[in-house]
Amino acid sequence: MADKFKIDTHKLIYHPERVGQFLGVKEDWEKAKHVYPIYMEISPVGACNHRCVFCAVDYIGYQSIRLDIGMLRHRLPEMGRLGVKSIMYAGEGEPLLHTKINEIVKLTHDSGIDVAFTTNATVMNDKFIQQSLNKTKWIKVSLNAGMAETYQKIHQSKAGDFDKVMANLKKAVEFKKANNLSCTLGVQSLLLPENADEMDTLAKLCRDELGLDYLVVKPYSQHLSSDTHRYENINYEDYLSLEQQLKKYQTDQFNVVFRSHTMQKHIEDPQTRYNKCNATPFFWAYVMADGSLYGCSAYLLDGKFNYGNLNEQSFEKLWHGEKRKENFDFVLNQLDIKDCRKNCRMDDINRYLFDLKENRINHVNFI
Repeated sequence: MADKFKIDTHKLIYHPERVGQFLGVKEDWEKAKHVYPIYMEISPVGACNHRCVFCAVDYIGYQSIRLDIGMLRHRLPEMGRLGVKSIMYAGEGEPLLHTKINEIVKLTHDSGIDVAFTTNATVMNDKFIQQSLNKTKWIKVSLNAGMAETYQKIHQSKAGDFDKVMANLKKAVEFKKANNLSCTLGVQSLLLPENADEMDTLAKLCRDELGLDYLVVKPYSQHLSSDTHRYENINYEDYLSLEQQLKKYQTDQFNVVFRSHTMQKHIEDPQTRYNKCNATPFFWAYVMADGSLYGCSAYLLDGKFNYGNLNEQSFEKLWHGEKRKENFDFVLNQLDIKDCRKNCRMDDINRYLFDLKENRINHVNFI
């Protein structure tokens, strides 16, 4: 199936200048500190109104904290000036629960930074649709079942939330079409034993009833620190045939992205991949709801990846600071990626960078 959004791969190839800057670093911290992230994930709030059975960040505890809008008024323009190009608002909690979320979107957009969301969409209200849809590049809704009963069990949500999400998505699609907006609206479903037989239903629902742009079906990835280990031994070989089954829903207007590439990596021999992480601490970063800046979302609450707090210092000072320098040295010389999260968000980027740095591909001059 065509993946026109390149969801099951990476897009670092479209940033050759930043990659060239990275390749020039080698082991020089003075050069490394000036390589800023292209992409960031920011958690506006720690609280969440769902308790999904697969939640990777359950260990953080869904704390009722939120980012200070006053701090963001300073930090977001600074990030844009330094070269941050995109921010996905998601995180430990449900991002749309932040009462100032529309102001955050406007601040981000006005700072020259692309805006995106991963959300459960239960609180996607009219105000958000009317004020923020035109400033947002894409919204990906976590919808992990094709029927209300299964949805409630997997999301551990209130009765009626499934129907609420359906209604909110219909409103968003209608507003988008009525105003000729470019915001891409889609659904992502984590493929689990409980919902595998509902992917057909979900695809039909997304395409025919909701009028969305895409459905992504992706594998589970065990987080290092998660309390839950319920799904860590899923064998995705049993589900690869679903790709052909879902192919029939693909149209010019609706994209089905069955992440078979990622599923196959899930079952491969880890020795065949790279031996160092090159994405951290360079191309991305994560901001927790308490303002802590991390180099990798797989190591939240791990002090070795915590660069400091944006409530206390500017982004630039933290990015140039001693804690990031220590993390640069640690990742370069000590981090054993066999202990890292399998199929992490930067996996394909790391494969690409490793090939570039180590010259693993023969005859590269024969382009």
